[in-house]
Amino acid sequence: MLDGHLLLGWLSFTIIVHLISLPGPSTAYFGLTGNEPLSILPLTSQPDERAGKSHYKLCDRLKLEKKQRRMCRRDPGVAETLMEAISMSALECQYQFRFERWNCTLEGRYRANILKRGFKETAFLYAISSAGLTHAMAKACSAGRMERCTCDEAPDLENRKAWQWGGCGDNLKYSNKFVKDFLGKRSNKDLRARIDMHNSNVGMKVIKTGVETTCKCHGVSGSCTVQTCWRQLAPFHEIGKQLKQRYETSVKVASSTNEATGEGEISQSRSQSQQPPQPDIPRTPDLLHIEDSPSFCRPSKYSAGTLARKCYKDKNCEAICCGRGHNTQSRVVTRPCQCQVRWCCYVECKQCTQKEEVYTCKG
Repeated sequence: MLDGHLLLGWLSFTIIVHLISLPGPSTAYFGLTGNEPLSILPLTSQPDERAGKSHYKLCDRLKLEKKQRRMCRRDPGVAETLMEAISMSALECQYQFRFERWNCTLEGRYRANILKRGFKETAFLYAISSAGLTHAMAKACSAGRMERCTCDEAPDLENRKAWQWGGCGDNLKYSNKFVKDFLGKRSNKDLRARIDMHNSNVGMKVIKTGVETTCKCHGVSGSCTVQTCWRQLAPFHEIGKQLKQRYETSVKVASSTNEATGEGEISQSRSQSQQPPQPDIPRTPDLLHIEDSPSFCRPSKYSAGTLARKCYKDKNCEAICCGRGHNTQSRVVTRPCQCQVRWCCYVECKQCTQKEEVYTCKG
């Protein structure tokens, strides 16, 4: 905790500290190699967690604050949605940074130390965690997994000519309200609290901008005299890409006192423009950070470094290996190939053996 405060966004990744050590399917989500496409599968609970008030135990295992535990317990779907959001956020973070020196290391002391600082990486973690919770909750409502919310009603669509409301839209309105109540209000006097709150809000706003209206035509011979329309959130992979772009353009905010936790005047600092100190953080859709990130090249309290990291020749080996060079190993692999769909209903593949080279960073 920073200065005794439960900072906005801290919760989601604090839960990961406890969740990774728990047995069950959630631990399988942390291991992207960078080769596979992102695929999010919903978490499933153990049979004994499906009946009665067994979700109380899961809420307790998540180490929530008193108010958060109460919100978790009052709807059986919240606990599973929280776990799904955490895994989804961590997976997306690892996917977006799979070619970077910092590959979203979330285990052990590295995670806790990153969250205590004001790096660009910290900003991304707060944004992706709040975005993940917002996205998962809205989807859980429309999927019927929550007792206290259902589909989005989208009243503004009802007033459009020849449009008839239908389908089941993702309930972003309920989701936003839930996430804001769940994370709570933070002190506006502490710089870190304000920065973290801003970055969490950026994650939620990116979800909102990704809402799309999907329509289906009804009428004779496809005349589309009436349309059934509903709102859907963008795939979370698209949300991750947008937040990664905002990470790349993150704005550094300078403070006249301690950069990590101090109070005092703050100003927006960019290389191309110097502005006088301002009494508050800048109003911007960008992510904000207050400290320059370490290189992540060598082992430190923030990462394990890039020794033995896999890289891709002529693509990112020079950057990831920090100029130290890379080793090359040849190996023979067997993979399914020349696959064909057979009636009915399976896929038949041959097994192809090929030689490939693997590149890893030198020490």
